[in-house]
Amino acid sequence: MSVCMGAVIKTVNLTKRYGTLVALSNLNLEINEGDCFGFIGPNGAGKTTTIKILATLLQPTWGEARVCDYVVGYQSRSIRPLIGFVPDYFGAYEDMVVQEYLEFFAAAYNINGAQRTKIVGDVLELTDLGFKRDAAVDGLSRGMKQRLSIARVLVHDPKVLLLDEPAGNLDPRARIEMRELLKELRRMGKTIVISSHILPELADLCNTIGIIEQGELLYSGPVADILKRARVGTIVNVGVVRAPEQAAALLSQHPDVESASPNGGFIQVALKTGVQDFSFIPTQLLSAGFQINLLKEEEVNLETAFMRLTKGMVQ
Repeated sequence: MSVCMGAVIKTVNLTKRYGTLVALSNLNLEINEGDCFGFIGPNGAGKTTTIKILATLLQPTWGEARVCDYVVGYQSRSIRPLIGFVPDYFGAYEDMVVQEYLEFFAAAYNINGAQRTKIVGDVLELTDLGFKRDAAVDGLSRGMKQRLSIARVLVHDPKVLLLDEPAGNLDPRARIEMRELLKELRRMGKTIVISSHILPELADLCNTIGIIEQGELLYSGPVADILKRARVGTIVNVGVVRAPEQAAALLSQHPDVESASPNGGFIQVALKTGVQDFSFIPTQLLSAGFQINLLKEEEVNLETAFMRLTKGMVQ
């Protein structure tokens, strides 16, 4: 197995055009060994295009993509043993059972005999599919098929996993199981690239993210950094037992308050730039006779960061 020096995945001005349509524009990415990289963006943003180029299934129009320092297009034969690509769809194999399906793909990588039997058994155990080894592939649930797709790409022990919407259309239990499986794969040292719309799960899984819109990368880096950049001011949610309009009007008069207005059953208080101490809020309300049942600073999560960045609110 190749040992990567520096970034496991690197793109330089990676661009893909279809006639006049620009699917990907000058993408510059670096993903290091052991990273779990979340690729975020709306439909048509360029996520799948990027992953297919890294999987050597598409040729870029110009620019360069490298996997373990091998160049896509020129050294694709060297890249393919290093990667495992899981698309967002599953092809049907009506005449195969789960174990046959995995043995078929193991054979494609010249894994034979006792070694093949052991490896297939190992990936069935890792993906918790051992009890389905004799089940027809075509009869599996969506969640089971997704786990089988991951089992399939693990038979040759790839260094890099490229997962396109792995939790798409899964029920809540299947999503939880998928998330735990991916965490285990990261603990095993795999470098993982995941495209997804399910932002809370990416925040739980990934240490780095990339946000892409209309083919252009808006941000790439640690999750903690984007959350820090998305914090444009302190916002406090305040609940009062009655008369929220009057309470909001009172808080609006405080010199440290930018705005205060009722919002969905509570008062949303935006503090002025640089103000972080909001202990005056309960003091002022209680002094005026209001009863408080909620006082909580609004957290900046990945969804908030995504919305603010794609609206141009984060610099």
